[in-house]
Amino acid sequence: MRDKQIEKLIKEEEKRQKSVINLIASENYVSDDVLKALGSKLTNKYAEGYPGKRYYGGNEIIDKVENLCIDRALKLFKLKKEDWHVNVQLLSGSPANFALYSALVPIGGKIMGMKLTSGGHLTHGHPLSMTGKLWKSVQFELDPKTEVIDYEKLKEMILEEKPDIIVCGFTAYPRIVDFKKFREIIDSCAIINGGVKSLLHADISHFAGLIAGGVYPSPFAYVDSVMTTTHKSLRGPRQAILFVKKDERGFDKKLDKMVIPGLFGGPHENNIAAVAIALQEAMKPEFKKYAKQVVKNAKVLAKELQKFGWHIISGGTDSHLILMDTWMEGKGISGKEASTSLENAGIIVNMNTIPGDTRGVMDPSGIRLGTCAETTRGKKEKDMINIAKKMDKILRSK
Repeated sequence: MRDKQIEKLIKEEEKRQKSVINLIASENYVSDDVLKALGSKLTNKYAEGYPGKRYYGGNEIIDKVENLCIDRALKLFKLKKEDWHVNVQLLSGSPANFALYSALVPIGGKIMGMKLTSGGHLTHGHPLSMTGKLWKSVQFELDPKTEVIDYEKLKEMILEEKPDIIVCGFTAYPRIVDFKKFREIIDSCAIINGGVKSLLHADISHFAGLIAGGVYPSPFAYVDSVMTTTHKSLRGPRQAILFVKKDERGFDKKLDKMVIPGLFGGPHENNIAAVAIALQEAMKPEFKKYAKQVVKNAKVLAKELQKFGWHIISGGTDSHLILMDTWMEGKGISGKEASTSLENAGIIVNMNTIPGDTRGVMDPSGIRLGTCAETTRGKKEKDMINIAKKMDKILRSK
């Protein structure tokens, strides 16, 4: 590399990544093949539009790349092309959710999502997000005692609020989401509300890889649309994919028009090629073994931390994700302090709000942990036991 400053920084970052225990729930390590696609000459091509309908010439190869990615996305999640439409041009999760709402929900319509402190995402209608500014937002919280979703209370809110769209699938909720229950509630509320039915959108960004690996339930039989990023449990590049049902409502055409020309310009075809590689990798038998190990590791890590007296939100995990209360009503340390102390000792986590959190988001009451990255590195249950011991020792020393 001729630019020695950038080369030096890249090498420093490579060294940093190798030297730490990475428990960031939204991070992973991609294969060399994914990296090669990201750095390929596909970067040079402008491809505004869609396969067969580009605004620029010279896209005959690019069209094949994008179509291959679409086909692999359908195949990975066992979907039929006549039932589901896929858009692979979304640059990341937040603009993908924004594009979906923009396509399917009128400005000023109502979005129902989980509150940020309960495990929802900013783009699920948080007031500071554009999704909470352009649309009316109704946010539900977890049951304060069980720290899981109270589906009966959720039903009451849906009956009262009549949202245009409901978001299920979250960013800091460790338990399995009952997609079937969401659908049953929406259908029953529609009957009571005179046929007015909310759309159901699943944000599976965190656990898409677990779905592909067969260790987490799929939402596709119950929802109208699905969004996933590709860089978390799917172990791909930083990109997003949107799926919408194909039916008389015309969601496929509405979505594509909103993505281009509505919100975006030329897609990043090098990223799309890298996504296609990651999707292919996720279809291999070894990926199923990987997904199972991710969940095993998370369960052991949560259990070991509980043994040391730490409050694990909801009492454990069904996925790769663990939410841990470090503040414990003032008896411990804040999430920011915990994150900093752990990082100084070579363990990387992120501070995170917890259900009912009264502290600010920049210094919350907990931390979020994930096992995808370290499982990619070959870590097993015994390693999680050692990590829990190390974490406890660091946090107790404060």
